[in-house]
Amino acid sequence: MALESMLMTIITPPILYLTLAWSIIWKGFGLWHSAKNSQKPWFIALLIINSLGLLPIIYLFAFRKNRKKLTILGKKK
Repeated sequence: MALESMLMTIITPPILYLTLAWSIIWKGFGLWHSAKNSQKPWFIALLIINSLGLLPIIYLFAFRKNRKKLTILGKKK
């Protein structure tokens, strides 16, 4: 039992940090694009709902305005 406890403390922080970084990066892109495109409902939803990056990914690839003209980073194709 003590070995399991030690392994969980060793493994959990890296997974937690990777998950946190993943979520922050996608949320940042989603918030930036929704604010830039004046999509207030999406901005509020992305700001409030924590979905480990799923909601921002859905927004960026399905509901973002001008998604065919720009890449995720805002550069023209």
